[in-house]
Amino acid sequence: MAKKTKLIKNYRVIIEPEIDSKTGKKVYTAFCPTLGVADWGRTIEEALINIKEGIECYLESLIKHNEPVPLEDVEGQLITTTKVELYAPKGFCFA
Repeated sequence: MAKKTKLIKNYRVIIEPEIDSKTGKKVYTAFCPTLGVADWGRTIEEALINIKEGIECYLESLIKHNEPVPLEDVEGQLITTTKVELYAPKGFCFA
């Protein structure tokens, strides 16, 4: 049996709120653009746990089938959001 090496990699995950079409309640979708893996949860924390499990499962499958594992160079990147204040005519609609 081949010796295994523990690897730790970082992947960017985008979490967005949305309304569940069946329940009408707010849920959170999580998406890893580098891997194309997505999942959801009733809370942000649940969405993060679910996407992490999905990412791990996907990467394990790639390794098992000796397929290349996409890497994302997130070291040194600052991924954040910013709030801007604008003045727009009353009734103006953003697309």
